[in-house]
Amino acid sequence: MKEDILRQIGTIARALDSIANIEFKEIQLNRGQYLYLVSIKENPGIISDHLAGMLSVDRTTTARSVKKLEQNGLIKKESDQQNKKIKHLFVTDKGQELAKKIEKENIYSNEQVLKGLDKKQRRELANLLKQVEDNASASWHFVKNGGKRKY
Repeated sequence: MKEDILRQIGTIARALDSIANIEFKEIQLNRGQYLYLVSIKENPGIISDHLAGMLSVDRTTTARSVKKLEQNGLIKKESDQQNKKIKHLFVTDKGQELAKKIEKENIYSNEQVLKGLDKKQRRELANLLKQVEDNASASWHFVKNGGKRKY
């Protein structure tokens, strides 16, 4: 039987996205934007370009998400002291509270999907997925910068 790991990973991601979108409907943010909020919380002062690279998404997508988070009062931008064009991103108090809820949901979802795996299996899976993530990120950067993949 041919394995299709990417399809399985996609199915897992879509299922968890759908659950989170339903559970967090009242805050009018999708799960993708949760990732931006939590990443900004974990990296106070990050700039949008670095955030985009860290999440392996393009600048336009990042700019849209950052704008929505700012409009909802969840993050704020502060100008750099040396270069006023550079804007550093910070989570507001309202954003901190929401980020805590998101983190709780994430911990719960992780536990749900990892049921039946012992500590060793969880560590193995985490290590394997980290390698897959690194490979995907490297490919994304290669293609984003004009590289052509040979199939």
